[in-house]
Formats: sequence, C-alpha cells, structure tokens
Amino acid sequence: MTALTMQRFSQADEDFEAQMQALTAPMEVLDPNLVASVQNIIGEVRSGGDQALLEFTRRFDQYDVESVSDLVFERDALQAFESKIAPAEFAAITEAAKRIRRYHEEQISTDWSITDEYGSRLGQRVRPMRRVGLYVPGGKASYPSSVLMNAIPAKVAGVAEVVMVVPTPAGQMNPLVLAAASLAGVDQVLTIGGAQAIAALAYGTESLRPVDKIVGPGNRYVAEAKRQVFGKVGIDMIAGPSEIFVIADGSVDPDWVALDLMSQAEHDEMAQAVCISTSEDYLDAVGASLETLLPEMPRRDVITASLRNRGALISVPDLQAAAALSNRFAPEHLELAVAAPEDLLPAISSAGAVFLGAYSSESLGDYCAGTNHVLPTSGAARFSSPLSVYDFQTRTSVINITRKGANALAEVAGTIADSESLSAHARAARARKD
Repeated sequence: MTALTMQRFSQADEDFEAQMQALTAPMEVLDPNLVASVQNIIGEVRSGGDQALLEFTRRFDQYDVESVSDLVFERDALQAFESKIAPAEFAAITEAAKRIRRYHEEQISTDWSITDEYGSRLGQRVRPMRRVGLYVPGGKASYPSSVLMNAIPAKVAGVAEVVMVVPTPAGQMNPLVLAAASLAGVDQVLTIGGAQAIAALAYGTESLRPVDKIVGPGNRYVAEAKRQVFGKVGIDMIAGPSEIFVIADGSVDPDWVALDLMSQAEHDEMAQAVCISTSEDYLDAVGASLETLLPEMPRRDVITASLRNRGALISVPDLQAAAALSNRFAPEHLELAVAAPEDLLPAISSAGAVFLGAYSSESLGDYCAGTNHVLPTSGAARFSSPLSVYDFQTRTSVINITRKGANALAEVAGTIADSESLSAHARAARARKD
C-alpha cells in the first residue's frame, strides 16, 4: 500500500513475535499532570458544590447561568425534544431503542434459593441500583447511540433514577441526544460535562444527589475522573481506543471488509483495525480496497493515521491460527468474515462482541442490532464483558440456617476458624450447637 503504508505481517516471519508485541503495546500512559488536574477539579467540586460546577461550566464550556437549576432538564422538557428532530432521525432512534430494549430484557434475572439437606435455605436476592449517572460526550459530537446503549439496560434492570450529564459548549443543546434521552427513559439531564460532572455525580452537590454508579464514554479527563472516583461509586470501565479485528478466508467482498476496518479507524488516530487472513492475495485485495475507498471518507486523515499507527494486515496458515491470534488480542469487536462462521465460533474465547458472516457489519452492532456497544477494550475482554442489565443490579446472598443445620455445620466452621487462629469465629459457630 503506497499511500497508507499499512503494516503487513506474516506468522511465518522470523520476527513475528516482536511485531505482535509492538502491535499490542499499550498506547495509554498515565499523565501525572492530567491526574493532578482532575484531582484538583474533583476537590473543588467536593468543597464548592454548585458554585464550583457553575464556575467550571463558565470556564470550560463558555456557558454562563445563575444556578444549577438552569442546567437541568426534567422528563417533560426532554420529551419535547422528540418533536424537534427530523422524522427520519426519530424513526431511526425509536427502532434502535426498541431493539436494544428487547435484547436486554432477555438478561433480566430474578431471586433464587435452594434448600439443603438440613432444611437451611441459601439464596440470592437481585435488586436494581437506585440511582445511576450516565455521561454523554457533547460539543460538536452527537452520540444518541451512547444514550440508548447506557440508559436502556439501566431502565430494564429497574433503576429508579437515571441522571444524564452532557456538556453544552456555549449553551448549544443537541436535540437528537436529548430526544434519545427521552426515548431511553432518562429521568433528568444536566448540561454539565468534564471531570466536574463526574465529581458531581460521585459526591453530589446542593442540587444534585450522588449516584451509585457512573457509566458512559468521555475524553481523557472524564476517564481519569472515573478512575479517581471508583470505590466511592461504581463505574462501567476505563475505555481505551476502539478496536476491530477481522478474520477473513477470502469469501467476503474485500470492499466490505475495508469499510468495516475504516469504520473503527475513523474514531481516532489511536483506534486499531486489523485484518487476519489465510490468503495473501485477499490481503492484497483488502489493501487495494482501502486505497480506493479512503479518498471518499470525510475523516480520511484520522483513518489514515489510525491505519498507519496501529493497523495491520496479517497472514496466517489457517483459520485456527487466526482464532488463536485473535484470542491473544481479545479485541473489542471481532468479525468472522468467513464462509462458515458458526464452525469457527467455538475457537473464539476472548472478544467483546463477535459478528458472524458477511452481513454482520460491526456498524449494525454500534447502532441497532440490539446488543450493547459498550465493550471491553485493550485486551480486557479476557476478563470483562459488554455493558448489560447485570451491571445495574446488585446481588445479595441470603442465608437462613436451621437448628439442624447449625448443629451439623458448627464443627466444620469451627475447625476451619481454628486453623486460621480466629477464635471468635469458632466460638460463634459452636455457640449455636446443641
């Protein structure tokens, strides 16, 4: 590839291991200046409350209001935005919301219990969180899909209050984002953003009660603020740059694969797009498609930087080798662009979302397939999962031991407690023995 100079590897290369190490190297390094700046913002919001929020909104968003109440949209006001967007947009987000809700309703779980041989009951209570905060990027960007993907699972889980924060530079509201908030069931929107919004959600102010958990994407200040408030509140994840990996056997139109690669590369310069194929000729075709289609893309400069910096075309001897390589990356999005994707799926152990076959474009997952597009990045799919209803529920163990059970288990607990030198534990268990 002449213009893109995209990296090209083969598993047969002698230095293939070193190439993979470089390709998977983490891109984010903790910036001490950023950490200190966010820490100061959080501290000022904790001590200054509403006035600190208003000052940061004036300073960072050039939006000057008298009180925090001027930044608030309640349910009725949100609903009015549904009629302020184009009919085609309203129809699209309505259909997407319906599909996302239907998918997540399948994740609803309920209380359960078992009764053991002593008549003791052991179980689990599942309860929704009471109040959740949702961060949505603002400014020039418009992300109604993020609103739907974060708010709908919370509402399906039964969360009583979903509070959304969104920055509004110079006071410019985004009707599409606010209409999506209405459709998703958001209870209240505050037009504040940045680390100060995360601090307000976590610690509260005079006008804003704190939440139990904060979800949603943002810039590096938002991500760092979420990292710093974790423990005081729950968070969904610290998201890294977007990723797409495509495993291809040559059966899917190379233009389609090229477009899918660019769909993630256009997010930002650090996004990663990789195609792994059993055919060198097919990789040539995908590369040619990228060259042909790139000039048509409005964000071609971002795409070019992403593909040059972190993209790759990798040849492997067979599909099992491709699956093993993908599992090593544990990518956010994985497309199986192969003739028999269901046959290859069992070989995949780690991925945020897997798209099967020629017609399962990753873009459909981003917007309207129904699955959640909030996915683990940077290899985190090895140990974490997509955002779901489960993320907005707590599970409480329930233990009801009978007299017979206490007699039977007293020595088991007492013996283990003695071995750990925890005598009060041992005596508490044995005290209930007849």
